[in-house]
This record gives sequence, C-alpha cells and structure tokens, in this order.
Amino acid sequence: MTTTAQDLQSLIQSAFQDRDRLSDPAVRAAVEETVARLDRGELRVATKIDGTWQVNAWVKEAILLYFAIRPMETMEVCSLEFHDKVPVKRDLAKAGIRVVPPGIARYGSFLEPGVILMPGYVNIGAHVGAGTMVDTWATVGSCAQIGKGVHLSGGVGIGGVLEPPTASPVIVEDGAFIGSRCIVVEGVVVEEEAVLGANVVLTSSTPIVDVTGPEPVITKGRVPARSVVIP
Repeated sequence: MTTTAQDLQSLIQSAFQDRDRLSDPAVRAAVEETVARLDRGELRVATKIDGTWQVNAWVKEAILLYFAIRPMETMEVCSLEFHDKVPVKRDLAKAGIRVVPPGIARYGSFLEPGVILMPGYVNIGAHVGAGTMVDTWATVGSCAQIGKGVHLSGGVGIGGVLEPPTASPVIVEDGAFIGSRCIVVEGVVVEEEAVLGANVVLTSSTPIVDVTGPEPVITKGRVPARSVVIP
C-alpha cells in the first residue's frame, strides 16, 4: 500500500517532537521516503497557492531528521572523495539535467529537465525549475525555491533557510535574473522576471526603495515582479 503524504506528515511531526521515536523503523522509513520524494520532485518545501507561498514545515522537519539518522560515510565520485551523511544526486542524464564538473547537486534536491549546473552547488531541499542556469560558483542553499528560466550568475549566493522549520525559504520566481556576486538570504522573495544588478545584497531587513513614483516607497523582504534592483 502506498504511503500517503498525510501518513508521512503525521510520523514526521511526531518524531520531530520526540526524537526517541527515531528508533522506530516505520519512522525512519518515513524520513527516508520523504527525502526520496523531495529528490524526485514529488514534494516541495514550499508551494505557491493562490499567489501566496506557503511553507510545508513538516518537510523541513524531515530533512532535519534525515541528518539525525544518516551515518557518516565515505563516497567516491571518479577521483573525488567525500565524507558526509548525504550522497550526491544520481541518474542525471535520465533526469535531463546537465552538470559540469565539479558541480554538485545533493540528494534530496530536485532539478527539473533542462537545468544547467555549472561548477556550483545545490543543497538538499532545494527545487530548481526547468531551463534555469546555475552558473559557476553559484550556490543554491537548502530549501531554496528557484523558478523556471532563472539565471543565477557567477558567484551568486542563495541562502539556505532550514531552521526553524516554519521559516520561509529564499524564493526566486520564474524568469528572474540574479547578477554576479549577488547575495539573497533570510527568506527574501524575488518575484517573476525581476533583475538584480551585480553585487546586490538582500536580507529580510534590507530596504528596497522604489523610486518610480513621485515619492520613494520602501519595502523589505520582497522584490516586485519585473523590477530592476541595483546596489
């Protein structure tokens, strides 16, 4: 019988409140299955519903529990050796994604077909949309949600937001362009087709000043769609 998402959620939430439950094989299997579904793109850390992004906190809880149950192990990829708890993604050709050495996508992340990952990094829980370019030395942090047709230029740092589980991840919506060496952290949302010029740094408290009207308008934590932001 197929385990439903509701079944997984119940087991994960109970174990997150009581770590002793991790000794239960059914709970450990639920953690493994949740991360496997993340890896296959069947679950997401955050989803957009009626125009609003909503965090699936129990999925982030599963990631945290995954670290707790996984042993450290040595992993070899060609001549590279790693020592970690989480393996790298496999079956890249079958998934229709291009990964240029030494680019790394961690197991539990999901890259849609057509993604190009240069020598950068995509962490567990992240979701990267079709046709997106993760350019050289760009990093996509844990649980970040990157839309379709996005360009993350060289050296871009998209922050990871794993704890607390209820915290919103960094979100970059479809068609956005993130310029070289930009940093976007603390759950900032970059809306569709927005452009960030090189070296823009955005945190949840960074003032974003709209000067298109008669008076400046200051917002924080969200870059409006199709806007252009410079340092």
